[in-house]
Amino acid sequence: MSAPLLITMGDACGIGPEIIARLWSAPQPPDDACVIGDVGVMRRAIRQLGLSLPLALLDHPDEPAPPHCLPLWQPPDLPEHLADCPQGQVDARAGAAAARCIEAAVREVQAGKGRAIVTAPIHKEALHAAGLPYPGHTEMLQALAARPGEPLPPVRMMLANEELRTVLVTIHLSLRRAIEAISLEAVLETLRITDAALRRFGIPAPRIAVAGLNPHAGEGGLFGDEEIRFIAPAVQQAQSEGMTASGPFAPDTIFMRARRGEFDAVVAMVHDHGLIPVKYLGVEQGVNVTLGLPFVRTSPDHGTAFDIAGQGLADASSLRAALQMARRLSGD
Repeated sequence: MSAPLLITMGDACGIGPEIIARLWSAPQPPDDACVIGDVGVMRRAIRQLGLSLPLALLDHPDEPAPPHCLPLWQPPDLPEHLADCPQGQVDARAGAAAARCIEAAVREVQAGKGRAIVTAPIHKEALHAAGLPYPGHTEMLQALAARPGEPLPPVRMMLANEELRTVLVTIHLSLRRAIEAISLEAVLETLRITDAALRRFGIPAPRIAVAGLNPHAGEGGLFGDEEIRFIAPAVQQAQSEGMTASGPFAPDTIFMRARRGEFDAVVAMVHDHGLIPVKYLGVEQGVNVTLGLPFVRTSPDHGTAFDIAGQGLADASSLRAALQMARRLSGD
């Protein structure tokens, strides 16, 4: 049997445990995945949903699980009494546990005991409360993927659904800092990562559109000159390297053209430019994919949803889509 897909539990105070339990209560539950998380938290989620779902506690994540059970491997260093953390609130213990599960998943994938990672949502404030320095999943996974003494691998966030793929040049930065971080090198590196990833995903000659930063892509410098100084030269360099890249285009219209099939992906300069169009189409099928890592990582297109945690209202559709995407990208 091939190594399993590893699903990290996410923040114990959010909806991650709940949507994982819903995934295994479906008529066709996953038979190629293992949850990395806390036994007490998962039992609480199962109980709150009123499910009759046995939980199989495994000694290691690639151990075969009994049929019709939710397979769970609990890392040895999780904080105690996590199920006592109040749901819907920031808790340092939950942040620490979420980080430990991610770290364990990366170790297992690097050791060949998992073939991809699917991460349930974490809460950035809880991470910070636990003393973790990362702004989010992407930066944490980037640090964990780096070999000792080597620079961090360049990574990018891609949000995708059946209609649109968007890749970001900058992610979790203030808008002012994000604009300052845009350079010819950053845009070109994004194009290289995007082109290589789409080829691995089975698109032999990816058509990549590049969205501008300013209104109307700067209108020839009238509304800003980042397009002239950085973005257009990066597109030209990418073309000289054999990539089918074009732009920069006005960011208020290029996503419509991509959705209609003119492009395979859009590269956007800043977080909200790229993510609003995909999320508007529906978070239920949206999947976050981290490009540039030495392993496959996907996640749902939503957060911890503290406002509904523990109420039985969370929808597992995006987690299911993330699992399907991880399965496809890891070769199965």
